[in-house]
Amino acid sequence: MDSALTTVGLPLALAIIMFGLGLDLTVADFRRVGRTPRAVAVALACQVVLLPAVCFALVVLLDLPALLGIGMLLLAASPGGTTANLFSHLFRGDVALNITLTAINTVVAVVTLPLITGLAISFYDRQDDVSMPLAEIVKVFVLILLPVGIGMLVRDRAPGFAARMDRPVRIGSAVILAVLVLGILLDQREHVGDYLADVGLVTALFCAISLVVGYVVPKAFGVTGPQAIASSMEVGVHNATLAIFVAVEVLDEVEISVPAAVYSLVMFLFAALWGSWVSRRVGDREPVSAG
Repeated sequence: MDSALTTVGLPLALAIIMFGLGLDLTVADFRRVGRTPRAVAVALACQVVLLPAVCFALVVLLDLPALLGIGMLLLAASPGGTTANLFSHLFRGDVALNITLTAINTVVAVVTLPLITGLAISFYDRQDDVSMPLAEIVKVFVLILLPVGIGMLVRDRAPGFAARMDRPVRIGSAVILAVLVLGILLDQREHVGDYLADVGLVTALFCAISLVVGYVVPKAFGVTGPQAIASSMEVGVHNATLAIFVAVEVLDEVEISVPAAVYSLVMFLFAALWGSWVSRRVGDREPVSAG
């Protein structure tokens, strides 16, 4: 991949996206955990425990090549992002819950992302040519948490500016992700057909299962209405930009980023279709749970 895209574009993209998340966050969002513990706990359990297990089962069942299998599990370990918040807003979910979940899961991912990805590397016995150096992992999460903190500070000091920037930053995030996906597919254009054949089905299945699990499991635990929709979007819409960044900059393997790039294309279609169906059928008929 072109060096300017990896050394400048990727870090800048991730920083802008996380700054946008920070513009939506306040300290009160973290306090909200105490008021909706059930919704938060169930959604996080789905995202941190259940989804990686589902993804691993799909990877093994479909017998993915090593680097693509590692890429799928890296994607599964990535937290939700600003796109999840956007979809939740569009389809009448509890956006405040989304913001809270994204913030918590981003912090939790400091531990879970390298752990799950490291286990995937070990499973495929690729420790010799793929590794996750501790110093690089720390840099990744500094790059994530610092822009979030700056965004929160801007929101606190200049709420009017933060409100005006919300829409442009969301649109900019979507454009940046599209450019990254295009860059990866162009870089790997000789293999795109093979990659789509290898990961097209697994990314589609993983995305569909994630969206459904994120809705059905919370409902089983009494989390309904807008909170269930928010959970579905948070669990089903991963931070593909983070997965791409880690694959290219930390693991130094563009091929590992391919599942996240393909997933990004699938995700927009599936989340839009699923969100439209859920919000129309049940989103406005179920009360918000007490959590």
